[in-house]
Parts: sequence; structure tokens; C-alpha cells
Amino acid sequence: MQLNKLKPATGSTKSQKRIGRGQGSGRGGTSTRGHNGAKSRSGYSRKVGFEGGQQPIQRRLPKFGFNSPNRIESKPVNIGLLQKLFSTKGISDFTPEVIVANGLATKGEKIKVLGTGELNDKINVTAHAFSTSAKEAIESKGGAATIA
Repeated sequence: MQLNKLKPATGSTKSQKRIGRGQGSGRGGTSTRGHNGAKSRSGYSRKVGFEGGQQPIQRRLPKFGFNSPNRIESKPVNIGLLQKLFSTKGISDFTPEVIVANGLATKGEKIKVLGTGELNDKINVTAHAFSTSAKEAIESKGGAATIA
């Protein structure tokens, strides 16, 4: 058996119905598009969200809230995870590159260290942001919390 010689099973495929090839074909004239209207015309394409003239759902639903254009998305990393990495791999200096290399964030993400978990050892952390509880926990153990 060769991949370039594979064919579908006999009887499993049908020839395509050809439309617009004259009245004798049974699919001439309007070419299965019906009479008049936007869908019968060439070049027709329906707009995204169009509901046939009915008020679209994005206009029916009430709008509320506010999305700040200045919001800064950041990846949360708990000090408990940093303690776990210190215990297993012996890493004591955490930079964004080290955090990315260990799979806690992806490249290019801003990292915010949060105070969830327990910290038992002295570690030095460089990140884009710190919660106050995380900063206190790191500094109480003699470590340094540096903003990158």
C-alpha cells in the first residue's frame, strides 16, 4: 500500500452537482438561489452578527461596566511556589528569566509575586510587581524583593 495510490471506497463519493449549466440540467435559471433578494446576488456576504433584520443580540443586551485601556495584565506567582523551587532545585535568586525557565510564566509576561503560601528560606526575587504581603514575607526572611 502506498499513500499516493489511496482512493476512496467505491460508491462512497458522488460527483458534484453542477449548477447554472442551462435549463436542461434542472439547475439552470436561478441556479438554486431562488428569486430576488440579497442572497440571490453575486458578491453577497452577510455581516457578522446579522440576524435577518431582527435586532442583533449585541444591541439588545444592556451594556455596563468599564474596561480600562491602561490595565496591566500580569501573571501571578505565589511565594509558596518559589519556596517549592528553592527546596527542589536549590534556586535562591529568582529573576523573570528563571521563573519563565521553570514554567511558572511565559516569555514576555509581566510577573507579580503574591503572598500566598509559606516562605521558610532567604530568597532574592526580581519581578515586575509585588503584593505587600509577599514583599514583607521575603524581606522578613532576609531576602530582597526588587522590581524589574
